[in-house]
Amino acid sequence: MNLSRRIYPLDPRELTEEQLAVVFAMTSRNPQPFDEIAKVVSAEKAANFHERWVLNYGHASVAEHAIIHMAAENISRLACDTMEDNRLASYTEKSSRYQLLDQGHYHIPVELEGHPLRDVYVNTCDSLFRAYQETTERLLEHLSNVTSKNEGERDSSYNLRLRRVATDVCRFLLPAATLTNVGITMNARSMEHAIRKLLSSDLLEEHEIGEALREQGRTITPTLIKYADRNDYLVLSREALDNLDQNEEEAIPYADCRAELVHYDQEAESKLVATLLYRFSSSSYSDILQRVKNMSQSQREEVIHKALNSLGQHDIPVRELEAVDYTFDLVMDYGAYREFKRHRMQTYISQPATVDLGYIVPDLILQAGLEGQFRESMETAAKGFHSLSEALPGVGGYLVTHAHLRRVLSKMNLRECYHLFKLRTSPQAHFTLRSVMHEALDLATQRHPLLFKYLRLRDE
Repeated sequence: MNLSRRIYPLDPRELTEEQLAVVFAMTSRNPQPFDEIAKVVSAEKAANFHERWVLNYGHASVAEHAIIHMAAENISRLACDTMEDNRLASYTEKSSRYQLLDQGHYHIPVELEGHPLRDVYVNTCDSLFRAYQETTERLLEHLSNVTSKNEGERDSSYNLRLRRVATDVCRFLLPAATLTNVGITMNARSMEHAIRKLLSSDLLEEHEIGEALREQGRTITPTLIKYADRNDYLVLSREALDNLDQNEEEAIPYADCRAELVHYDQEAESKLVATLLYRFSSSSYSDILQRVKNMSQSQREEVIHKALNSLGQHDIPVRELEAVDYTFDLVMDYGAYREFKRHRMQTYISQPATVDLGYIVPDLILQAGLEGQFRESMETAAKGFHSLSEALPGVGGYLVTHAHLRRVLSKMNLRECYHLFKLRTSPQAHFTLRSVMHEALDLATQRHPLLFKYLRLRDE
């Protein structure tokens, strides 16, 4: 009997995603090699298998082996936020940091068809896009007057460098209605969940996106997302909670991003040391934790030092760091939020998009003498938002600009802190997100300086 090791791919050009999922599922009861199992799994047999085991008996993990690649084009950024709100998925989105957007590049909600507020919405979006384009031109002129060329830099490279700075700043004027493209990769189980959330939304655009994902997804996995539909629990629980507190105080506007550490583990050091030692022990966690509490401070520091001192710039910290949690209440501009939510390993709960928390004015706008026009645009967006929100709750969110502030609750473990803070405090990160992440890091470091001693930031 030949029992030599074999590692090989199963070709998705020869097997459908549903067939691949069944081939992997059958190995639990079939002793044959995967490529031998694949020879007997037809498309029809795969469909029957999924109908019986995944849909009827709830063995949903099988669907995780079926991978779907989907391209979504010309959807609003507001709807894109909902579509990207899935932890087990990968997304790559069109960047407004590197592309200059044309006039009229925004979504008009179906809810406004034949509605008297449609003109208010369109005029507001048109005004914001005009301001975006005019401000970009004026900012480019300002930058050319204050920015020198690097030695040996070609004109094309110099102009591209200035344009990236200008578009990075001027995109604060863009509304959430701005259209975007996004590439999506997820397994069939996650896709089914994503479709259900979209079909359970209050926005018609998200319903349409959910229906399109379901229709196109069925061409790849016809059985596994067959019953993806509106979820009553998501709808009813949202409505019940939304109506729970009618006496909420008015939002206090801010002028900048900020962070507040609302919860941290008082025994974080002891818990981390106990978890680090647990892997190499045969004792119970309770016994190890008690021994750790009886250690001297220098002994605990030595354990943490040995675990983290050799951590390199591109290394991922050991999983034991996940034993320690932090919860932050963050206020950041919508543009920063869209970058922040890419870190889907954390738990983040965002409040609805609004203009009532205020907005930020980028420093470069002030330096270029463009503050007046910028603030006029913010007022235009605010008026449109309030007009629409009174008549069509939820639709007003399309007019929230990338400069408007948003509140988000974030719970993350120490391991995710290392990843998030290192990446989003770097010079390449969104500059306003960089500031709020530095503040959050400082707050956590003040509480647990030893735990963050080994986090080596990219800008150090």
